Amino acid sequence: MWKEEDNKLKRTFKFNDFQEAFAFMTRVAFLAESQQHHPNWSNVYNTVEIELTTHDSGNTVTEKDRKLAKAIDSIFE
Repeated sequence: MWKEEDNKLKRTFKFNDFQEAFAFMTRVAFLAESQQHHPNWSNVYNTVEIELTTHDSGNTVTEKDRKLAKAIDSIFE
């Protein structure tokens, strides 16, 4: 579940291993590029942490972030 905190949408995703986590990140990268909206994220082994905020709107959460979050959820499911 996404959590809104510090003007960001945040979520942590867990996978079975690094390969699954990296495959997820690859799919999200293509999605983000198609939406021209890129996440702040990190990956350690089987865990991917994502933060979404709209920089050109003063680093606040906008509909652009919510749209990308929903699409990322679809990839994860």
